[in-house]
Amino acid sequence: MQSLLLYLPTFNFMKLVIFLALFTPFLMQSQTYEVGGYLGMANYIGDVGKTTYISPKTPVFGGLFKWNRSPRHSFRGTILFGQIKGDDNDANDARRKERGYKFENSLVELSVGLEYTFWDFNMYSGKPAHTPYLFTGLTYFNYNSLVKRSDNIIVEDGKTGSIAIPMIIGYKATLGTKFVIAAEIGARYTFTDNLDGSNPNKVRENQDNLSFGNINNNDWYVFSGITLSYTFGRKPCYCNF
Repeated sequence: MQSLLLYLPTFNFMKLVIFLALFTPFLMQSQTYEVGGYLGMANYIGDVGKTTYISPKTPVFGGLFKWNRSPRHSFRGTILFGQIKGDDNDANDARRKERGYKFENSLVELSVGLEYTFWDFNMYSGKPAHTPYLFTGLTYFNYNSLVKRSDNIIVEDGKTGSIAIPMIIGYKATLGTKFVIAAEIGARYTFTDNLDGSNPNKVRENQDNLSFGNINNNDWYVFSGITLSYTFGRKPCYCNF
């Protein structure tokens, strides 16, 4: 957790400014919005440690904003801070256990996209509302570039960024007419193979000795968590949608 907090000041706040600028026009209209927090845990899938797809292990926290465009879909943005780690000693593969690599990494991700509900989610009917939902869009994330030293210790080698495709499924419900609570699991397919130091970004003369694992497959990470959001803005009219 301490390493994650130390990493936060390195986040490129220009991307946050761009994100807020994109959503400012929405705030000037009379529609319904949500703002809230996210708390959960993360796991990674790659070339070090376990290969279990859903195995929450390390902390994730952040915030979200939604513009409820209709009872069936919302435009959503999130900024999340998380940690991932892997340890070959936790793997089921005997070869990984014998190898004994381990790593830690810190992520700061910014996602924008569309949330689609399976049926109408009307917070103003006077009755409890609940529905499963899907979310996808585009994620940009900062992380530590890692590299394996000659003594097989994986260490930080600067900061870098990449993009990912989020694939999230969740279930949400109203708490009265002002709050929405949700639980979700979201896998991110990344466009990098170096969250774990297995495929260093920087080219060196001994690059072949530094790389390990399957360098033809990119890494994944999964955030599993709970959101609680507060709704504001006047009661919307969806009659034109």
